[in-house]
Amino acid sequence: MIFTDTAKPLVMAGPCSAESERQVLDTARRLSAMGIGIFRAGVWKPRTKPGGFEGVGSQALPWLTRVREETGMLTATEVATRTHVREALAAGVDVLWIGARTSANPFAVQEIADTLAACPDGVREKLTVLVKNPVNPDLELWIGAMERIRLAGPGEIGAIHRGFSSYGAQLYRNPPKWRIPIELMRRMPGLPVICDPSHIGGRRDLIAPISQQAMDLNFRGLIIESHCDPDAALSDAAQQVTPEALKEILSSLVIRDASKPTDDLARLRGRIDEIDTKILELLAARMGISREIGAYKKQRDIAVIQPGRYNSLMQQRVEAAARLGLNEDFVRNILASVHEESVRQQL
Repeated sequence: MIFTDTAKPLVMAGPCSAESERQVLDTARRLSAMGIGIFRAGVWKPRTKPGGFEGVGSQALPWLTRVREETGMLTATEVATRTHVREALAAGVDVLWIGARTSANPFAVQEIADTLAACPDGVREKLTVLVKNPVNPDLELWIGAMERIRLAGPGEIGAIHRGFSSYGAQLYRNPPKWRIPIELMRRMPGLPVICDPSHIGGRRDLIAPISQQAMDLNFRGLIIESHCDPDAALSDAAQQVTPEALKEILSSLVIRDASKPTDDLARLRGRIDEIDTKILELLAARMGISREIGAYKKQRDIAVIQPGRYNSLMQQRVEAAARLGLNEDFVRNILASVHEESVRQQL
């Protein structure tokens, strides 16, 4: 059982993939030395496309057993099939998590639930099962997956927020859409929800700010990818950090007093963060169109600057902004900057 201590955030850490016994044990020892109590590592790693590193499979399970025996850390890995569940439990894995692709498939989740339900009571009651959000932003599907697992009777269940897949250039690898896990917390108030900043950000430099946002939103903990040599990682190298870098990230976090009435403020700030991200993404899309317009004009010898159209559109946008309660000078300055960058893109 991993959610018994409510005094401090839960932290699970370890490499994206268990690549070798040396890599697993080196990482685990360094994480254990800094007080991390749960070691995570992917054993089975199906990728979006074939040909990439897909994990070493069940031969990595004895490495997790050694981690537990040598460091005392609990161990955690992802499962996606009946066989995964059986082999992981036979190896004594303490925490199982269901990945985003699997949680989107009720047939797959039910197969895992049926396998858990068939486990001996002594095994099942000690087990923690975490469910990542589906790849698409479908709260009902996420809740449904957890309900299937809950009915199987594990000792405890929890949720992992890892963001949602999207198309096109984004600030985040998987935009967080914070309103969805916040709504999950509202509808299932007793459910522990932890954040996966590694998969949300997709970059090392985003792990710290995303982790802080999660703490500000009163998440119960974090699951972060940490590798003894991140640049040499065989999967998701860009989003993994060394144990020492992880220690710095965790030590910099500000943990709010959950007893103080700050939840509403944190939620509002979360909404601002999400809106800001959308603004950036819309600006990126707008500049992409500006480049297309620039190419079109060059092909047809059309001048880039057309003052009449610019003045007309500026007036229309400012009037529309005023109707929305926005300050006209503020909007005019923003639009002028956007137009200036659009011209630069066209050129």
